[in-house]
Amino acid sequence: MAPLCFAYYCSGHGYGHATRVSAFTRHLRGLESQPTIYIISSAPRHIFEDTINLGTIYRYAEIDPVIIQPVAYRVDRRKSIDVLRSFLLMKDTLVQQEKRWLLSIGADCVLTDAAFLGCLAAHAASLPSILITNFTFDSVYSYLATSYTDRVCAGAQYGDLPMCDKVPDEPISNEDIQPLVQQVYDGYRCADVLVRLPGYIPIPSFFASFALPAPWWTDQEANTLLPEVVHHLTQPIAESELCGHIIPFPHSTTPSKCLPRSVIQAPLVVRGITTTPESVYTPTGRSRFLLSLGIPAHLHDPDKTKILIVSFGGQVFRKPSSSRGSSSGHSTPGHTTPACNSTDFQDHSNSSSSLGDTYPNPIQAPHTTGSLDSRVFPSCCGSAKLASPSHLYVSGPPPAAKPDALSAEGEHPCVITIIDAKHTTEREGSYFDAMITSSLEPPLEPEPQLLPSSSWIAVVCGVLKEQWAEGEAEDGLPDNFFVAPKCVYMPDLMAVADVLLGKLGYGTVSESVDSCTPFVYVSRPLFVEEHGLKLFLSQQGVGVELSRAAYEAGHWAPAVEDAWLLGRHAKAKKRETGRLGIGMDLRDKEGRALATRVINWVTAWHSGLM
Repeated sequence: MAPLCFAYYCSGHGYGHATRVSAFTRHLRGLESQPTIYIISSAPRHIFEDTINLGTIYRYAEIDPVIIQPVAYRVDRRKSIDVLRSFLLMKDTLVQQEKRWLLSIGADCVLTDAAFLGCLAAHAASLPSILITNFTFDSVYSYLATSYTDRVCAGAQYGDLPMCDKVPDEPISNEDIQPLVQQVYDGYRCADVLVRLPGYIPIPSFFASFALPAPWWTDQEANTLLPEVVHHLTQPIAESELCGHIIPFPHSTTPSKCLPRSVIQAPLVVRGITTTPESVYTPTGRSRFLLSLGIPAHLHDPDKTKILIVSFGGQVFRKPSSSRGSSSGHSTPGHTTPACNSTDFQDHSNSSSSLGDTYPNPIQAPHTTGSLDSRVFPSCCGSAKLASPSHLYVSGPPPAAKPDALSAEGEHPCVITIIDAKHTTEREGSYFDAMITSSLEPPLEPEPQLLPSSSWIAVVCGVLKEQWAEGEAEDGLPDNFFVAPKCVYMPDLMAVADVLLGKLGYGTVSESVDSCTPFVYVSRPLFVEEHGLKLFLSQQGVGVELSRAAYEAGHWAPAVEDAWLLGRHAKAKKRETGRLGIGMDLRDKEGRALATRVINWVTAWHSGLM
């Protein structure tokens, strides 16, 4: 029997889609049958380099709209809906194009990571489709109707205008959004199987328990999930029972479907660390990896030096207002932080968070052009400086491929701590019980600091070292900060790190949980997916929410230290078992088992046609 042929559609919106598609493709290609796999995405080719090296075929294509973000933790609702509307005008043409292509390659099945176009194209080609995700974009767009408004710190400026004036956050009525969302929902309704990943939220196209509109799932004043939704998402339920609650195919699609719709509850799909010549959990492997980042040998001992990863997409952080980058005063001396109404911020109003290459007309939003880096942060390209006297500019996350070389908030920060459920003695309680608001009591005039002490260093991801101004004290990185190479392999970096600072997304959360790395995050309140990821983090990891005011003021140290204290024992245990090689193949075993189930289902589907 010839190997099966899969077309794997991957959303270009975000790091997590690309990393998990890369991970699952490796599991499929690792099976004895070695199916042929095409990845179709607007995410750039290098993201999938490690699986391309295994024989996967990459094809660039615009397959989904994007959410427009002025900065990485805010959403421009109106522009996002405009992008969706433009894309939907092209939908029928794109579906027919993809149908012809699927038939030309002899595809047996379509896999899709959140791109509804893949489901529609598969249906048009009379092929089965499998949706592999923890959320769907009908919910994301529907949630833009929430009455919750994303307030900005008073005086924050991006470009020449205050951000609140330049990109006002105004809810869009559900009546305006619903006809567009319905088309996205209808696309997902064509999917045969849902492979539901951890960190999930309600999937309306498969389950009627919590239907659209998505704002109904939350307390819109507090922007938190309703208790009944939390209960629904956390109650243990067998797959067989789960399948009994699935919405059947639409009546119009039934003749071409030979098997009923079904759900597979997936394990954590995440990339593993590099194990050859030795893993980063060994002293030799750790030192080799850290040297590749330019970190000198005297900083390699994990008992003496703690490592913070800074990984954002297009976000800005201030240098501290004093001369301190840490409590010992090891920071670039001699410069001060301007007041909150400084105009040193770069203009983010024309950027989005997608990982894809340039979006051609007509489906891009106005002024959203350029490469990944320029869309995320337009001025951070070429030789442009990534620092000013008041700010450091942090671009997007590094690629997903393994490197070949290495086989209105207050002035005081409010930290929301998500306690690791595994380390609590009380097992009862809800999602809300695990979220503790701790009011930090700094001095009357606190001096913001980035790192807890001089024993900490930070590794900044997603920028080029050459982009930092050399030899200019006021423009350079603070002491103890290092820039990771573009090719850095993130799971290895997570393994050596003690704390991660970033934004919530599946890629960062899954790799944080897998490596037992505590996560300090800045919330993206208008992304409905975030609710499921917070819930997952509260159950399986350690998370501390850092307010935007504290983040942008460069006052990270209290949250970083809180996260480290909460997660240090789990991290130490993970490093020890990793050093001994215990359980290092767990994710591979789970991934291969999931891949085998998918292969068997597709084989059964085609047998049903005979």
